Amino acid sequence: MAIEIKNNRFHIYNNEMSYVIEISEQDDLLNLYYGARIDAEDIRLPKRGRNIVCNADDNNVMYSLSVLPQEYPSSGASDFRSPAYEIETDKGLHTPELKYKSYEIIEGKPPIKGLPAVYTEDDSEAQTIVITTADEIHGIEVKLYYTVFENQNVICRHSEITNISNQYMYLNNAQSVSLDFPAGDYEYIHLEGAWAREKHIDRNAVHKGTQGFESRRGASGHAENPFLMFFDKGSNEDYGNVYGISLVYSGNHKFTLEQEMYENVRIQAGINQFNFRFKLNKGENFITPEAVMVYSQNGFAKMTNTFHKLYRTRLCRGKWRDKTRPILINNWEATYFDFTKEKLLEIADAASKIGIELFVLDDGWFGKRNNDECSLGDWYENKEKLGGTLRELAEEMNKRGLKFGLWFEPEMISPDSDLYRTHPDWAVSIPNVRPHLSRNQLVLDYTRADVREYIIERLTDVLSGANIEYVKWDMNRNMSDVYSLNLPADRQGEFYHRYILGLYEVLEKITSAFPDILFEGCAGGGGRNDPGMLYYMPQNWASDDTDATERLYIQYGGSMVYPASTVGAHVSAVPNHQTGRISLLSMRGTVAMNGAFGYELDLSKLDKSELGEMKKQIEFYKNNRELVMTGDYYRLLNPFTSRHSAWMYVSEDKSRALVYYVVKDTRPENETVYLKLKGLDENAKYIINGETKSGRTLMNYGIVVDKAERDGDNMIFELEKR
Repeated sequence: MAIEIKNNRFHIYNNEMSYVIEISEQDDLLNLYYGARIDAEDIRLPKRGRNIVCNADDNNVMYSLSVLPQEYPSSGASDFRSPAYEIETDKGLHTPELKYKSYEIIEGKPPIKGLPAVYTEDDSEAQTIVITTADEIHGIEVKLYYTVFENQNVICRHSEITNISNQYMYLNNAQSVSLDFPAGDYEYIHLEGAWAREKHIDRNAVHKGTQGFESRRGASGHAENPFLMFFDKGSNEDYGNVYGISLVYSGNHKFTLEQEMYENVRIQAGINQFNFRFKLNKGENFITPEAVMVYSQNGFAKMTNTFHKLYRTRLCRGKWRDKTRPILINNWEATYFDFTKEKLLEIADAASKIGIELFVLDDGWFGKRNNDECSLGDWYENKEKLGGTLRELAEEMNKRGLKFGLWFEPEMISPDSDLYRTHPDWAVSIPNVRPHLSRNQLVLDYTRADVREYIIERLTDVLSGANIEYVKWDMNRNMSDVYSLNLPADRQGEFYHRYILGLYEVLEKITSAFPDILFEGCAGGGGRNDPGMLYYMPQNWASDDTDATERLYIQYGGSMVYPASTVGAHVSAVPNHQTGRISLLSMRGTVAMNGAFGYELDLSKLDKSELGEMKKQIEFYKNNRELVMTGDYYRLLNPFTSRHSAWMYVSEDKSRALVYYVVKDTRPENETVYLKLKGLDENAKYIINGETKSGRTLMNYGIVVDKAERDGDNMIFELEKR
């Protein structure tokens, strides 16, 4: 790993990857190269003039920013492509031009103030260069941060924009990353979806014009995850140049791909410009969220495992980062709001007998909450409904050998609540306009310090009052009627981002105050399943859809970037509550065991054979969860393009592996399936199903699967090096 400066070039590299920046004669920052390791002194930009572009240098008609690859392009000067930032000065000017000023090299990786980010535990893991640019005429300074990791093909980027003038200005756009790629045949993948259908893979060819995806919902959203894969046409799991870009942010985001007239491609990722206008007074700055860039010369799988290891070990934090997750039972789909203490203990008794380790009490334990029409914000236990206190209920669970967990939705407020009657101004709404409800609730204004203080106080009181060892933090609606009584008129465009900053502040204080609690993020399922939340909560509820077939798609798509340790996955009842589908209990278990495993159904209504099968699932998961949580992950059969789905985990030392196979959609006279495995030691012998086979045979010939004939038929193969 090194950052070398030579002949006006910055070469950011490690053993496998290079990123080269050049300072032009006109002091512009140009991107010469990003990809597999090269020698920086051996490359140059092509010198080719264009007839219809503006010259950035009156003495050189060949020099035009409109065709040159740039690190952080501006708007309105001589580049007609998408800008990385947009400034509006007090005089209404929109055309600042940044010029190179200086650089600084830092050992390790500095934290980003107020924002989640990847970190290092030792300065030897990474090196950071901060390149300072400025437009001194208009009084703007931009610092560009690049951190390169020694042992992983990772570069982390963000920007810091400062007003160094004597007047105010508005920031109307601030991207975290801008990348220019030369003309070529490219494709991209993004993870699209909806509630209960998150993170589906959408693969497209890059074409002329602008394409991309975004969230305008105030959260990263069910519809689009803040992640992009950009790659050479035809790339697959094992082959091709692949660039992954993941935004460590939980609010409105936007990813843009622009192929211009000369077929060069510009990619940008960052905060969505939608309703974004951030005022900067003299000396004030704005810091963009971090963009994590991963490069792979060997297809999707290498990129995936780089993200998995990085996010599992250098984004997630705290006690639970490296611990296996307890197997839980959640009462939501078993009882919804209609429960008593006796019913909860009946489920707990059944859970303890089959080896479950954690009982989670979901919605309905507080205020007068017997439906979704009231009490959000009134975080006081309902002793009458609970048949006592939360402390007493937790003690009952602990007597049964179960940890106790609790559901919250701390960012919301019900109009029918004591909190709303006392503080209607705390709700996000436009004055004198009827607010638009969603799930009978409004959003609390987290831009307000008094709101944040109240939430911290109430949650601290509840979490201190009982032996609570798990928290499910939910957020069940997106933002509408966006306005804050806390902000003046000229700062209303700051609301979305200030809300997220306020949320991060609350999460930092709560998780720091209760370091032993396992926190799981949730937003109507996967509505805020993003790296920003993983910084505070080491796992996320992947989707409210617990149907095993649908989870094949959701978990397969999410696996592109998110490790299994961060994915909440449960077995639920049939017919499934979201799809009505009936699937085998074995299939539901096989699919759900690929994450933080649990159950979400009424165990007290199951017969002995079902409970017996669940007990075997739990025993198997306990014996293998370390491998699922930490192993290298390989996708074998794609459910989006195949009637089957298969995937596997391999231990770091390649001594053990687990292979999962599921029939998604059967037909008469099924074909024989050859599962060609990946990631094994080709020279080693592995024991599988009592037979001994070589790693090279298992990877090149595969496992013959010829006994699966029904929808939902599934198999798990255990491999151990002999």
